[in-house]
Amino acid sequence: MDRPFSEAISVLPRFIHWGGNRGSASFPSFFCSCEENMFISLWEFFYGHFFRFWMKWVLRQMTGKCELQRIFDTYGGAQRTYRIENSLTYSKSKVLQNATRVAESQLDRCIVDIMKEKNICPEKDTSFQICMRTCLLQITGYKQLYQDVENVRKKPYDSGNVQHEKLLLKLWSLLMPTEKLKARISKQWVDIGFQGDDPKTDFRGMGILGLINLVYFSENYTSEAHQILSRSNHPKLGYSYAIVGINLTEMAYSLLKSEALKLHLYNFVPGTPTMEHFHQFYCYLVYEFDKFWLEEEPESIMYFNLYREKFHEKIKGLLMDCNAVLTLKT
Repeated sequence: MDRPFSEAISVLPRFIHWGGNRGSASFPSFFCSCEENMFISLWEFFYGHFFRFWMKWVLRQMTGKCELQRIFDTYGGAQRTYRIENSLTYSKSKVLQNATRVAESQLDRCIVDIMKEKNICPEKDTSFQICMRTCLLQITGYKQLYQDVENVRKKPYDSGNVQHEKLLLKLWSLLMPTEKLKARISKQWVDIGFQGDDPKTDFRGMGILGLINLVYFSENYTSEAHQILSRSNHPKLGYSYAIVGINLTEMAYSLLKSEALKLHLYNFVPGTPTMEHFHQFYCYLVYEFDKFWLEEEPESIMYFNLYREKFHEKIKGLLMDCNAVLTLKT
């Protein structure tokens, strides 16, 4: 009886509770009009202060299980982790709230504390610790991944940094293996989609992260990178390969920052998400954008921002699917 009843009364929170940080139920800000924001604010107040407490109390009496246990019994994949995260975040218990920020070294101790707080007997619920550990690795891992990406993004490209220069030259050799770069400052950079004769000025928005992503795609998907670079030089449908690549790094970063990547990463990574997974998502964007651009057949590169936003909306829509797993399939 627990499953159908708990699912039935959670329909409204399921659609409203999409991962913002206001109260217990939020849409992403890009999804809401002023009227919707007003409704959501009212719902947050009543749900957070009245309905949620009584819903949880009634279900506990009916099932003999706490909300965390019921989530584990009912959901799998990203839905499970996402609901566990919300339950912990909006709990009145500091033990549960702090669990979303616990260090990996303290994870097992934290789970023991959660079980004590919720009166969960490990002998009766043998799977709770395993399930909770997986969820906490994903939840805390996502927060750490954002910090890692942000730290790299904040590092500007420095032409005086030997490692930065080597990485830039590596990009050239990966994309143009049969053509020698005549000089570090050269108009040849335009051939792979930079704006001028010194690429360092193009990395200002995303810092060294933009270059790292370009190199990652070119190194791990070399054949695809060559094909896309070739198509980007199309006389009518061409675009600046490197500049668009940096732009897509910004898109991947903004999706990560807004938490829109949570469902994808919670489905895709059965543990702690890392920079590797962020780079892989970037590769997906590069590959899919190239297909999207050619399918749309824009009249001119002057319409790039329009089609870029259209592609962005398409990706955001895909990421709202609770079963989302967006990986490059070649």
